[in-house]
Amino acid sequence: MPPVVLEEKWPVLGRHEQAIGWLRIWTDLGRAPRTIDAYARGLAEYLDRCEREGIDPVQATREHVAGHVREPSTRPSHRGANVVSIDSGSGLANATIQQRLVPVRLFYDFLIEEGVRDSNPVGRGRYTPGRRFGGYQRGLVPRLTKLPWIPTDAEWLAFLEVAKDEPSRNRVMLALAYDSALRREELCALRTDDLDPGHRMVRVRAETTKNRYERVVPYSASTGVLLAGYLRHRAMISRARGPLFLSESRRNQGQPLTLWSWSKIVRRLAVAADLPRFATHTTRHLCLTDLARMGWELHTIASFAGHRSTESTMKYIHLSGRDLADKLAKGMEQIHAWRIAQLAQLATDSSAGNA
Repeated sequence: MPPVVLEEKWPVLGRHEQAIGWLRIWTDLGRAPRTIDAYARGLAEYLDRCEREGIDPVQATREHVAGHVREPSTRPSHRGANVVSIDSGSGLANATIQQRLVPVRLFYDFLIEEGVRDSNPVGRGRYTPGRRFGGYQRGLVPRLTKLPWIPTDAEWLAFLEVAKDEPSRNRVMLALAYDSALRREELCALRTDDLDPGHRMVRVRAETTKNRYERVVPYSASTGVLLAGYLRHRAMISRARGPLFLSESRRNQGQPLTLWSWSKIVRRLAVAADLPRFATHTTRHLCLTDLARMGWELHTIASFAGHRSTESTMKYIHLSGRDLADKLAKGMEQIHAWRIAQLAQLATDSSAGNA
């Protein structure tokens, strides 16, 4: 995203030379436009508050940043009834506040590297050996780690019942999103030459992924049937190679389907199925949890999902309950063996008494 767009969208950035300079560096380093946009939004929100409060952001203290954190955690959301869920019941969700703080923290890291500041007022939660009270330094905002929501079997069937009457494009997108555990961005960015129908494989290009890791993942035979039907239908819209999923609306006929259009489709189906928490990422969560339930190894699931670290994959292991179930089974085996041994001892004692 060109810097001029950032300055036009958030004028406050243009009034702070160091802020816009930092964002230009990230842009020149090739960060994804959506990442730059998120950084710009979070930093602009912080700088706006600094201007309202008469605070020089370069000289801001931890107390000033804490005031910035308090404000979004208590204010009502401007989206009102459109909000699907907010963890705290008021203000922004914990994950959103964490996300808004990231560009502020990185901006101060930049100022430290430039020699403008000596310390970062945002800080980060970290372990420091030798530090009192267990060595853990708490971040400004406690991080809440919650397991992703996945539908029950009955809820999943209810969703599919609603989706069965959808056009072939929407049905195959849902099937691929689950089969290959695709993120929304990866799904909508698929191209015709990413498919290998002969081996039922799909290539997820590095530039479309969150972590810039390319991977090749399979899809099921039933999804292959849906895909073949959609490709025949697609040929009636456009025979050109390129984006796989095309819009069929009057305004955007033959254009690539956008992320927002796909989100609206899934949201409409979720409302119709009375599953307001069902979102575009739910199919990915469900697939990875199912793989964990089937006993796939942690590193294999991470590779399939395109996770840079297995720490991201661990939540699906926890969500599946596999580790807990294994521990319970092993524990019960030991308890059972102990009880059998005690019963055997009882039988031995009884025989000795009869003798």
